Amino acid sequence: MATSSGPRAGATIYSVAERAGVSIATVSRVLQGSTAVSETTRQRVLEAADELRYVPLGAARSLAVRHHEAHGLLLPELSGPYYSELLMGFESRAGELGQSVVLMLAEGKRDVAAAVRKLATRVDGVAMLGSSAIPDAAVTALRGSKPVVLIAGEARPEIDAVTSENTGSAHAMTVHVLGHGRSRVLFVGDPDSGPDVRERYAGFVAAHDEAGLVAAPPERVALRESAGSELADRVLSGVVTADALVCANDEIALAVMKRLREGGLSVPDDVAVTGWDDVMTARYVVPGLTTVRQPVRELGAFAADRLHERITGAPVLRDTRIIPTELVIRSSCGCAAEPAPRR
Repeated sequence: MATSSGPRAGATIYSVAERAGVSIATVSRVLQGSTAVSETTRQRVLEAADELRYVPLGAARSLAVRHHEAHGLLLPELSGPYYSELLMGFESRAGELGQSVVLMLAEGKRDVAAAVRKLATRVDGVAMLGSSAIPDAAVTALRGSKPVVLIAGEARPEIDAVTSENTGSAHAMTVHVLGHGRSRVLFVGDPDSGPDVRERYAGFVAAHDEAGLVAAPPERVALRESAGSELADRVLSGVVTADALVCANDEIALAVMKRLREGGLSVPDDVAVTGWDDVMTARYVVPGLTTVRQPVRELGAFAADRLHERITGAPVLRDTRIIPTELVIRSSCGCAAEPAPRR
């Protein structure tokens, strides 16, 4: 496949049709996501569009000024507190910048990459979560023709990233849990689900190495409430043996705590539980959830900022913006008393 360092000047639907050896009507149908085209033809058109770095422009105003005053945001789904906080931060900052937001969810879409290309006809750039729920083909779908920012992902050529610090806080959390004398500590979450969870598990492993211990393999569960309940059931049945669970997010941790209590185990006396994110519920449950405070709304705002900078051509260093996180000690880890809130 031919490659180049930038968009091909003057690429049009006609040049894509010529390169693919099809009609412009066929090109249009493929780029609009129609299924009335054979898979062979569809791939040929998409390859031609990628080679030419062609992204169709939508509205007539865009044809004239090549500007939509809109940011695209691609998320896997909207369930759970993380995505809503992220969306609120992104939308609020985009609004301050005078931009509207076009939200698209990957869930339920047969071809997310094609959907991203279609989204690009309505926006000036796209931010998306760096998650295994969003395929790599979707991340690279625009091929440098429009700015792309990954949230909680890893930067790559022509793609920026903003993320929160993960490894250090996960290391500190695990050291703290081990300090309570727990001997069978498990990490709950799938490191393959995204760079952020992978880094959290790396911190978990590093803390064990530092203590001269061998870290257990991760309990590879989805970052959902239902997965936490299912994991707790396996602990209650004895299939999983643990006296501490370091969970990759609060949603899992809160579900684990509830189900363990329902099953007759005490948190933290029988099993210590920690989370990640510091959602509002974490401070009101009993015992209070020990967790890592991640500024999710701020993360969304930084993504909107970085995307706008790329769209407007502002000078930006090509690096990953890393937002600090903070260990929050409450009682679910085994601490007898919770510290007074900071003022």
